Amino acid sequence: MAGRLPMRLKVIHGFGAAAFGVKDSGFSFFLLIYYNQVLGMDAGTVGQILFAALLIDAVVDPLLGYLSDRTYTRWGRRLPWLYAAPIPLAIAWILLWSPPGGDAPSAGGLLAVAVAVRLLLSACEVPSVSLVPEITDDYVERTTLFRYRYLAGWLGGLSMMVLAYTVFMPGQDGLLEADGYAAFGICGAVIMAVSVIGSAWGQHSLVAGLPEHKPGPLSFANAFAEIKQAFSERAFLIFAAGGLAAYITQGLTFSISQYVNLFVWQLEGGALTAYPLALFLSVIGMFFIVGPLHRRFGKPKSAVIGSLGAAAFGMTPYLLFVADLWPEAGTLVSTLGFYAFLVLGNMLGIVVMISASSMVAEIVEAYQERTGQRAEGAFYSGNWLVQKCATGIGIFLTGQIIAASELVTRAQPGSVPGAVLNEMILLYVAASFVLAVVCAFWLGRFPIGQAEHEARVAALRKAADATEPPHRLPR
Repeated sequence: MAGRLPMRLKVIHGFGAAAFGVKDSGFSFFLLIYYNQVLGMDAGTVGQILFAALLIDAVVDPLLGYLSDRTYTRWGRRLPWLYAAPIPLAIAWILLWSPPGGDAPSAGGLLAVAVAVRLLLSACEVPSVSLVPEITDDYVERTTLFRYRYLAGWLGGLSMMVLAYTVFMPGQDGLLEADGYAAFGICGAVIMAVSVIGSAWGQHSLVAGLPEHKPGPLSFANAFAEIKQAFSERAFLIFAAGGLAAYITQGLTFSISQYVNLFVWQLEGGALTAYPLALFLSVIGMFFIVGPLHRRFGKPKSAVIGSLGAAAFGMTPYLLFVADLWPEAGTLVSTLGFYAFLVLGNMLGIVVMISASSMVAEIVEAYQERTGQRAEGAFYSGNWLVQKCATGIGIFLTGQIIAASELVTRAQPGSVPGAVLNEMILLYVAASFVLAVVCAFWLGRFPIGQAEHEARVAALRKAADATEPPHRLPR
């Protein structure tokens, strides 16, 4: 579509990302503490199992992108996936939060369910996000679509957090009891299925139809050859290096948040319930600043500003806590101060994510210029692969940090020794600082700016017009 996109399309397209938000909230905020503190599994072991699931995912994800690019139906390339995958995903999600018998599953059982959830979510998210470069080639409008995707994703995840803190697992004790997690899983499953299917249905009239070119026969040899060619694109490799660091930071920060919220900041009652509301304020702030940042500085420099700014704001309360310069944990002053830094840090952190995700859309045309082929699914499966691997690495790092700090299983807030908390915080801060610098270094060197992208799109359009028949009938 040329020009500004209609508001209805932005909202409907973004709505499909709510499923990702539900998954991200569950995996990042609740999964580790549920299997560790509630079901009694070792934190390091859980982190290792989830990381193993990612290694399996790493092989399959690019194949999903390849298959999505080559799907040929009267509903187009992406819609069949968006109609077929959500229901199995919902079932797998329920099983993740309701282990048979209510006890901790075996390592193999947790691995199987985690792999199923990740693969089925990829089958939803990769085709959905691959629609962005198909809908528009406008540099700014692509950012707008991602703004709405991230807004919907965060709303989905934060809604589950609010429900967790107020309905399913209220209070500090609720997070450490098993009863509410089953209902948490069922509610999340419903949101996942409705968001993906509803978004697909809302875009059906726009994207349904036979693809312009019929793909050749499927071949695993050709699949891996094309994936290798796509992933060797220089711009993608630069994005992957910076994006990996950014997504690891997010996975680490989110997965450790329940530990620091309970044991460091000692949030309880209304203070704990306010946590997702603080995150929501950061999302609203992001929604209004990311567009102006991209227009003024471009996506690479915006990512640098976001990465370094997020680290500065996010780590300040922890450093002050270790230095005994922070108000007493659990007091109103401590909680308000922590939330103020959280809003600013998370707002800039989301700017990094949107900047990185939107960069991938520009790689599509760079690859098309070099090879004559479009591979939206391949590149966004690559982005998805980087994101999921990084999130898993972040959760893995949290498990190792918790294990290294020697936090005991079923610990009680207020009773954890200061040495344990300081060890946890210093390891977390050190890892976050290194990751922020790596992210800023690589994303700041992303080679495609707005002027170059617009010139490339104009050249591709001119070449396409020159090769089309002079009296082409409308389809």
